Amino acid sequence: MGTALLIKRADKNRSPGKMAQFAASPPDRKRCANRKGSRPLPDNCYRRRTIGLYAAKGRPKHKVTLCLESDKIKRAIIYQIIKPMRYHLKDLVMESSPKNLLDQTKPARRARRAWYFYDFGNSAYAAIVLLAVYSAYFKNAVVGGAEGTRLWGWSVGIAAVLVALMSPVLGSIADFSRSKKRLLFIFTTIAVIFTALLFFVRPGDVLIGMLFFILAEIGYRGAQVFYDALLVDVSTPETIGYISGKGWAVGMLGGVACLIIVLVPMQLIGNSFIPYTFLITALFFLLSSIPTFLHVREITEPEVIPTGESVFGLAFKKLGRTFREIKHYREFIKYMAAFLIYNDGIMMLMDFAAIIGATLFGMGQVQLILFVIIIQITGAAGALLFGKISDKQSSKQAIIFSLLILIAALIGLFFIKTTVMFFVIGALAGFSLSGAQAVSRTMVSQLAPVGKTTEFYGFLSVAGRTSTFVGPFVFSTVSYRAHNLYLAGGLSELAAEQAGLYWAVGSILLFLLVGLVVLLTVRKVTASEPMRY
Repeated sequence: MGTALLIKRADKNRSPGKMAQFAASPPDRKRCANRKGSRPLPDNCYRRRTIGLYAAKGRPKHKVTLCLESDKIKRAIIYQIIKPMRYHLKDLVMESSPKNLLDQTKPARRARRAWYFYDFGNSAYAAIVLLAVYSAYFKNAVVGGAEGTRLWGWSVGIAAVLVALMSPVLGSIADFSRSKKRLLFIFTTIAVIFTALLFFVRPGDVLIGMLFFILAEIGYRGAQVFYDALLVDVSTPETIGYISGKGWAVGMLGGVACLIIVLVPMQLIGNSFIPYTFLITALFFLLSSIPTFLHVREITEPEVIPTGESVFGLAFKKLGRTFREIKHYREFIKYMAAFLIYNDGIMMLMDFAAIIGATLFGMGQVQLILFVIIIQITGAAGALLFGKISDKQSSKQAIIFSLLILIAALIGLFFIKTTVMFFVIGALAGFSLSGAQAVSRTMVSQLAPVGKTTEFYGFLSVAGRTSTFVGPFVFSTVSYRAHNLYLAGGLSELAAEQAGLYWAVGSILLFLLVGLVVLLTVRKVTASEPMRY
């Protein structure tokens, strides 16, 4: 329970409970002495003050009424009462800070750092394979043309569907067993091996290019399930948000670090170095994951599997039970619909950002890497800013602001002609989409009933993974169909492909706008006005 120091004026013409500081106004002896109904004051008394130390519920724990006769007495009060109380209150605030609630024993600190390091490594996979290098390499070099965009969309979509089907089972295994680290190791190994095997994908190797990427993506996404499940083993309910946020920040740094590592040789050697970036990424991921396997311990007790039940059966029973319960929470259902729609738009933009830059603006691989570094940096700033907006106003307003900025940035994409302006648009997009993603999870906790937050998080995660295949399929199909129409209309191959991409960007705008409209119907919830069912 926190405390606050309240210094109340005794002036009758002030509203009750009006707070003020000492000497907030000059001494007013006449007004103080002539107050109607006040008891006589000494001649040397300038003003009567009441100092109270109140608990959070307003019950006074200490109160003293003083007559301030002189500056000497004022100084005595300030140094003997107010300042000691101020430092006491500072200690109370610091003690309640999540950072100061962390277990500071050596094994606990080591486990937290090891957990952060895993995010440091797997973010390198996202930055190199998904965002900056492999997506553009697959589209332009392995396949080529509009067909490359279409097949990249299918690859991302197929991986999303497979991960969505596996997620409920993987989540239940995490809940009902002490094998989280073992399964994390298995899926991390799959991700590392098939990321390294991308080294052997050469122009024309479409089948193995898709296969290796899909398997690497399954390893990456599957490992995330068990990595997230280990969060409860390195945190407490009071520190879980702080540790999760710090892990995200460390992950952003990991993505930037790996991009910088591959940027220098790419600049010196050129595109022939591209296959080696996948070996570097795999090694970076592997080395960063080792501390997690060495120092993180599974300390939480697993859930008990009822007699006669299996993990697989329980997974879908649990999902069905959550779905039946969620139907009774109308505001959460509306938010879930909004999230699934606008999040698809965000995922489309992330999956195809490098392809858009390379096709519409002729950006080379080095420029794309610099572009993603900028997105990562502005994204971190956006997440912090919109997090503050969420705390001060509401998560709904923070998401609305971020989506409006993202929509404006995408509209601007139709009017710009230079690479420099594309970097500006990308910076704005990264700033806003990271903010939307960071705050979206916060809104779940505000809309979920007490005691059901984890369940609702899990359901939204499964639903989100199930829907993310829609966006890539829509983007790639719209782009490919429009390209064929323009090509039949007499445009050149490049012009038709660029025109088709603009239509595909329009489909992203549609997802964001529809998601925003649905979000506007969701009730605004804040800490002072919580959701009540």
